[in-house]
Amino acid sequence: MNEMQQAAYIIAQAACAQIEAISMQSVNATALAQGGGPKYNEGDFQELLVKYGIHHNAVIAFFNRL
Repeated sequence: MNEMQQAAYIIAQAACAQIEAISMQSVNATALAQGGGPKYNEGDFQELLVKYGIHHNAVIAFFNRL
């Protein structure tokens, strides 16, 4: 995988994480509107960075594999 392909992969992973985060926000908003508490907390959102490998150390390690 060349540098351009690696960058494209990281961008795609970030897009996937963003889509999931938006869905999680929607679930939280619906729960709050119905008088409940949020289903997802700060930790759940932070975990997306790990799940999709887009936290700082993961991205640096990914690019150092060249």
